[in-house]
Order: sequence, then structure tokens, then C-alpha cells
Amino acid sequence: MSVVINTNTAASNAAYNLSISNSLLQKSLARLSSGSKITSPADDAGGLAVSMRMTAAIRRTDATITNVSNAVSFLQTQDGVLKTVGDILNRIAELGTLARDVTKSAEDKQNYDKEFESLKTQLNNLVQSKFNGVNLFGTDANSKLTVYTSEDGSLSQTISQAGLADAISSITSAANNALSTNALSAEDIDAAITEVAKLRAQNGGETSNLNFTLSVLSINRTNLEAANSRIVDVDVAEESTRLARYSILVQAGTAMLAQANASSQVALRLLQ
Repeated sequence: MSVVINTNTAASNAAYNLSISNSLLQKSLARLSSGSKITSPADDAGGLAVSMRMTAAIRRTDATITNVSNAVSFLQTQDGVLKTVGDILNRIAELGTLARDVTKSAEDKQNYDKEFESLKTQLNNLVQSKFNGVNLFGTDANSKLTVYTSEDGSLSQTISQAGLADAISSITSAANNALSTNALSAEDIDAAITEVAKLRAQNGGETSNLNFTLSVLSINRTNLEAANSRIVDVDVAEESTRLARYSILVQAGTAMLAQANASSQVALRLLQ
């Protein structure tokens, strides 16, 4: 091999290899420090695009889980009111039976009527109950709200704004304004209790369905997160091995570049 001064091919090759090793070392450091396998789009352009879509799907799933959870809270609040209505109806039924006691005076029966009127007022107030400004109860049995149960909005479930006013109309009717006159029959009270029981059963079924939906959404989110992790998250053990290799290559390349730069001094010795 010729001994030349102007061109040092060995040094150029050593510098090139050192540059590559140093670039790989910097990438490995960036991956380990960030925890991400993709530190720039050039690392994996296709994987980055897939990861962005998955990340968006995960965020939408989180929002959907929140929405469905809020719907469950709506139904739980509705059921709480329906339970209270049931308790009031049971008390009205008790008062109706007491008012038919032959040993009760007219004044006693009037006291029962006063409590009955108070309970009717409470029932009418409960019909107007709201959850975050949304009516818990609709004007009829067909009043419903739509809950979207998938992150892309393709699936949905309806929940009922139970027709409580219709269910207890036999109690709250102006005509049935006194227990003492037997204007309100036991059959009317039983009918109202039965209707409220149906509303609670419907509420329970809808709540159960939404809870199953929450379970599915949570599973989907976990799997999306796992799939996304396989694309973007760095394997620390594997990358640490690469880091050690690139670090040694950089050190070796630096030493060889210094050696290659020093090799041109051979030409000086020939000129002495």
C-alpha cells in the first residue's frame, strides 16, 4: 500500500465508522432516557402512524368509559328516588289501612289525611328530580336517553327516563285527596306500588347492561394499550445491551481514528 500525505483513507474510514457508531449510541441513549422506541418519525414511520391512531382510540375509550359511568350514576340516582317513592307508597298504604279503623275518630282520620297530603306533595316533588340538570323522569314511558357504548360511536344503548308521573297518577290525582272518605282504594295503592316496582326492575336491567359495557370497554382499553406499547415502548433490557455495544464501538472507533491519523507520520520518517 502506498505511503501518501494528502489522502488518509484509513482515517476517513475510521471517521465514517465512528460517526455511525456515535449516531447509534445517541439513538440508544435517547430511547432509554425517553422510554420510547420511536424517538423520531424516521425510526418507524409506519409504526408511528399506527401508534397515533391507537393513542387516539385509547383516549376516546377513556372518554366513553367516563360517559357510561356517568350514565350508571344517573340510573343509580334514579333508582334511589324510586326506592324513596316506594317507601312513601308503603306509608300511604299503611295510612289507608289505619284510616279504616272503626275505633278512629273523625279527628284522627283528618290527621291521617294531613300526612297523606304531605306525602302526595313529596311524591310530586320527586317526579321533578334532576341529575346534573337532566330530568330523571320523563313525561311518559317512552322518554329515553341514548348512551354511546363504543369509542367510535357505532354502538349505543338507551336508558329510560322512567315515567314516574304516570306510575303514581292514581295516588297524586286530585280526586284522591282524602283517606278518611275511602276515596283512595287499596287497589289504587297496590297498582302504584306495582308500577314503581316495574320501573325499578327496568332500571336494574339497564344498570346491569351498562356495567357489562364498562367491563368490555376496560378490556378493550387494556388490549389497545398493550398493542400500542409493543410499537412504541422500548425494551430496556434489549436496548441496554445495544447501548453497551455502541459505547464500546465508539471508544474503539475513537482509538482507531487516532491511530489512523498518526499513521501519516510514517511519511515524515522517510523524509528525515
